Amino acid sequence: MTKTTQTKTYHAGPMLCMQGQGVVKGYAIGKAVVMGVTALEVDHYRISPETVSAECERLRNAMAAARDELRRLAETLPADAPRELGPLLTVHSLLLDDSTLIGQVCDLITHQHYNAEWALTTQGQLLEEQFAIMSDDYLRERGSDIRQVIERVLRVLSGTSGSAIHDLDTPDSGESLIVVARDISPADMLRLRDGRFSAFLTDLGGPASHTAIVARSMNVPAVVGLGHFRGLVRDGDMLVVDGFTGSVLVNPSPYILDEYVQRQADFLRERQELVRLRDAPAVTIDGVAVELHANIEQPDEARLALDAGADGIGLFRTEFLFMNRRELPSEEEQFNAYADVVRVMQGRPVTIRTLDVGADKGLDEDVVVATNPALGLRAIRYCLANPEVFVTQLRALLRASRFGHIRILIPMLTNVHEVHEVRQALQAAKEQLMAHGHDAAFDVSLGAMVETPATAIAIEPFAETLDFLSIGTNDLIQYTLAVDRGDGEVAHLYDPLHPAVLRLIANVINAGERYGIPVAMCGEMAGSAELARLLLGLGLTSFSMHPQQLLDVKKEITGAHSTALRAAVASALNRSERIHLSALD
Repeated sequence: MTKTTQTKTYHAGPMLCMQGQGVVKGYAIGKAVVMGVTALEVDHYRISPETVSAECERLRNAMAAARDELRRLAETLPADAPRELGPLLTVHSLLLDDSTLIGQVCDLITHQHYNAEWALTTQGQLLEEQFAIMSDDYLRERGSDIRQVIERVLRVLSGTSGSAIHDLDTPDSGESLIVVARDISPADMLRLRDGRFSAFLTDLGGPASHTAIVARSMNVPAVVGLGHFRGLVRDGDMLVVDGFTGSVLVNPSPYILDEYVQRQADFLRERQELVRLRDAPAVTIDGVAVELHANIEQPDEARLALDAGADGIGLFRTEFLFMNRRELPSEEEQFNAYADVVRVMQGRPVTIRTLDVGADKGLDEDVVVATNPALGLRAIRYCLANPEVFVTQLRALLRASRFGHIRILIPMLTNVHEVHEVRQALQAAKEQLMAHGHDAAFDVSLGAMVETPATAIAIEPFAETLDFLSIGTNDLIQYTLAVDRGDGEVAHLYDPLHPAVLRLIANVINAGERYGIPVAMCGEMAGSAELARLLLGLGLTSFSMHPQQLLDVKKEITGAHSTALRAAVASALNRSERIHLSALD
């Protein structure tokens, strides 16, 4: 938990305010601890042809040493380490195992006569650029994995420490400390898990970065994407971190510091009060029951969802099983992952999205970049084009359903004929399982992830033929407004409150009511407490979000009058007016 401090003894430099992206809510007040430079400056020189083999061998030895470091870290993870760290360390180890990485770097050494450091950084920059154009937020952030792995190998090549934070072993004086870094690798996060650090600030990263993922699991305020902040702050500077707005104040005046001390105290008190809602039903003032589910990306997160009081899993993204590896996961590996989640949820519904990859995030060793990845062979299009991959996943899902109810969620559906093809694939998977002695009744439902305007507008055939619908607002907004929210030049145009977006959401919810099937929302909008009343007014009664957002949303729901909100929102939509959230309080 973040410490509250009344200290006034801080570095008396000029006040500075920087703006980044808040990825974990909360306030932190403490002194800056600046991490050492992680990106090493390397020598660039050409080697002689007769030393090529020796240079490639030097590279292989460095990669092996880096892999050994990661293995030792993974094997000695303390019991209280965030559960996300183990899988993240595994991802880095797999990258070091990738034969294509060392092969491509050795090609540069062999043909261009680059020294090992130069070749490694050159290949790393190319891979980072390929990840940077991916449309999926989570996968775009995985470019940081490439950078962090390469930096680890560069440190081995240079003979320096395998950790970028060897200089953070400061004595525990009881004061609150805030880590400032260019970026933080999973291995470094392991070193930073000590409760002395009350917040994490990074120049790089986004909501799906390692810093964000681990900070959420530790419930520590974090701000990422601060640009060149690390170069502007010094050890000992007093920092105020606002995880709500993403702002960071450096050396604030005593008056401003006092204000944030009070905000921090008020926030901590509110969080303590919210805990009381964990086991309370999510019911509006006028008696409308609402389901609150959790979004997860790894099986271990199911326990976090259960502890947060989730009614079930509303979105289990399965991509983590497939990415950053040389071979596709077997049916058995997938079955174990899905079954683990279903067992943990103890009879609560588990919604598992089928593989959502595409031309911008292919599974082959060679990265293929589509002309327009967001509109290419992705999600269900990719799966139907690769039936052996798809049916293997469906078999694993069907087998896992014997431990509880699984809802299979199909992403990127735009045509009803795709639904028929999915059902045929599902039937083929069932027949294959039965032929191998799996004769149990498979307890699965089939639903569509509504994330394109085409589906949201022509929703009736989907509502008529499927068991449930789930609105993926992230892509729905992006496609409706023709805005890539990951593009800083146009991100300000990404507007969840745009009348066109709200009309599409209302159309899907209304169709669900007419056809008598459940409609959920699993996009970022569902986890926004400030949008909860608006969504209730649109008729939504099933929300799915990150587990840490559940209590904030539940608080809004239990204090809302659903019938009154529906009348107010319907009236505004009929007049094509922009809805002001303040009018719904």
